[in-house]
Amino acid sequence: VQLVESGGALVQPGGSLRLSCVVSGFPFSIWEMNWFRQAPGKGLEWVSSIEHGSTQIKYADSVKGRFTVSRDDSANTLFLQMDSLKIEDTAIYYCATDSRGQQRGQGTQVTVSS
Repeated sequence: VQLVESGGALVQPGGSLRLSCVVSGFPFSIWEMNWFRQAPGKGLEWVSSIEHGSTQIKYADSVKGRFTVSRDDSANTLFLQMDSLKIEDTAIYYCATDSRGQQRGQGTQVTVSS
């Protein structure tokens, strides 16, 4: 299984970013996928999940109303649209195939700073 995240960058507060995660070697289209993040000096935090077929979507309270998760099953790709970014969103963002984040990619750095 390989998960490759991309799209992280330095952005000002209030800005937007779109993260992508390409998955290979895994039955992506029939599996729930998750986004996690880890801020400097903190533990892994669950951010969002999306069921196969996008039938059920969940968000952490800290990102609800600002982040939107989606998936393209034909391209084995997971997305995270992040709007109204805050300084506290600064973290390494990971996509994962499980709800504990144990099987995840290498991550992509998101830095929100003025």
